Amino acid sequence: MIRRQLSCRQVGRSLQAFLDNEVHDPDHAARLQGHLDACRDCGLEAETYRAVQRAIARSAAPLDSPELARLRDFGARLAAGEVETDP
Repeated sequence: MIRRQLSCRQVGRSLQAFLDNEVHDPDHAARLQGHLDACRDCGLEAETYRAVQRAIARSAAPLDSPELARLRDFGARLAAGEVETDP
């Protein structure tokens, strides 16, 4: 069987799950890794995601901190369109 290479769009749909070790099909995981190794843009996106994961893991703020609660509230208000983003 001939395996087609994955497109950047296909990789984008699975990238977060792959980086979170949630892709359980070994063939698909190998194809994703192959694309990340060969595609500079997708490889950089994956490295950025990994850097964010490491930063979160190093974070000293407990998950129930007041700062995190304010950030979550701000994100919810932003998503709901309740926050002005234009100057």
